[in-house]
Amino acid sequence: MEEVVDQSLREMRDTFASGRTRSVKWRKTQLEAIIEMVKDNEDKMCDVLFQDLGKHSTEAFRDELGFVMRSATTALNCLDKWVVPKKSNLPLLFYPSTGKVISEPYGTVLVLSSWNFPISLSLDPLIGAISAGNTVLLKASELSPNASAFLAKTIPSYLDSKAIKVIEGGPDVATILLKHQWDKIFFTGSPRIGKIIMAAAAEHLTPVTLELGGKCPTIVDHHSVSKDMKSVVKRISGGKWGSCSGQACISVDYVLVEKSFASSLIEMLKPMIRSFFGENPKESGCLSRIVNKKHFQRLARLLNDPGVQASIVYGGSMDEEKLYIEPTILLDPPLDSEIMNEEIFGPILPIITLRDIQESIGFIKSKPKPLAIYAFTKDENLKTRILSETSSGSVTFNDVMIQYMCDALPFGGVGESGIGRYHGKYSFECFSHEKAIMEGSLAMDLEARYPPWNSFKLTFLRLAFREAYFKLVLFMLGLKK
Repeated sequence: MEEVVDQSLREMRDTFASGRTRSVKWRKTQLEAIIEMVKDNEDKMCDVLFQDLGKHSTEAFRDELGFVMRSATTALNCLDKWVVPKKSNLPLLFYPSTGKVISEPYGTVLVLSSWNFPISLSLDPLIGAISAGNTVLLKASELSPNASAFLAKTIPSYLDSKAIKVIEGGPDVATILLKHQWDKIFFTGSPRIGKIIMAAAAEHLTPVTLELGGKCPTIVDHHSVSKDMKSVVKRISGGKWGSCSGQACISVDYVLVEKSFASSLIEMLKPMIRSFFGENPKESGCLSRIVNKKHFQRLARLLNDPGVQASIVYGGSMDEEKLYIEPTILLDPPLDSEIMNEEIFGPILPIITLRDIQESIGFIKSKPKPLAIYAFTKDENLKTRILSETSSGSVTFNDVMIQYMCDALPFGGVGESGIGRYHGKYSFECFSHEKAIMEGSLAMDLEARYPPWNSFKLTFLRLAFREAYFKLVLFMLGLKK
């Protein structure tokens, strides 16, 4: 495998050095090919997503195929604007110099994708890297083996195989890849692995984007949204169980609600779950499965904690053979339990009760910074407090998860939930180095820049750095000391 990696790197670096990937025409050709690849292989992609995760084809299109086609189309339509150098308005102090910023590709990029959305989390970063003009090596996740094999087989048939490569394998392959020097590393996965990626990148001072996760809280202010509770409950249910069975970094992790309303909320959630997945969710074709036995056993361990078991108010049944965990609701599980201190990443929803919904701010602040905060409220004061007193990758009011789909907004975490951002133009920026260009004039010179130093030059510089131009003119005319 080391020889394969070495050869791939040499070929990608040679391709980048040739300048081929800097061409806007080349970039557009690759983006068009990605769109064509998804259109040509929609059924196959849906099949591998079902095999790996039990995803329904509609869910697969919404969260992965459709998302990728939209992302590639946006990049294709906007690329001409993105690559235009940005003129800088320089202060008068630097006249007659001019300045601009140009976006240049980093070079050869490593993308390490995740298993929960194995098509979109592989192809969407690829779209950004290609848009910026890089060569790319993609390592798809071994935990979604059918999707990984599909990408490894199909991508070379559509994209420039000397510039874009796919390697399959597990942690041993990732270790080999991380020993090499890359111009940029993009990783999607857990904070634990993110730390390993960052440590490896530090060996070569390689810039990284880490798309991680965390426990995304959802605040329900029933006082201000009482007339809209059906929509609130539907959106929470969709955000918890309707996207990869809760195996999403932006999934609703837990709900914060006033104690007086908790029972009502739970009684509204129960029929909503049944409306999504029927009386027997195990037989539903709309509920994704847990990715593998290791992750199933992790979730089972969280649920089997005696304190957590005692808090189950709905669901809780499991079938390891079918990798099935019933949509489950917990009411006030112990706050020191493992389930309340690690990202759940599964179909289990804790409801945490508070005396007053304003206490949700302090609760969230006591935890690591999440990837997203969701809040169902029309209370402008509460909204202001959430925005000003908490820190998170994003905040969404009165909905969940849709911020991820909107490529007009940057997507990324902060602190333990991630470093950097992407989507839309932000993906182009993620994989670009913004280079400052300044062009001076030889027609005139500023003597105050050069030795020998004296009090006249010092006074001139003081006024110049303060941009006190009127006083500077008076000083030069001898009218001010």
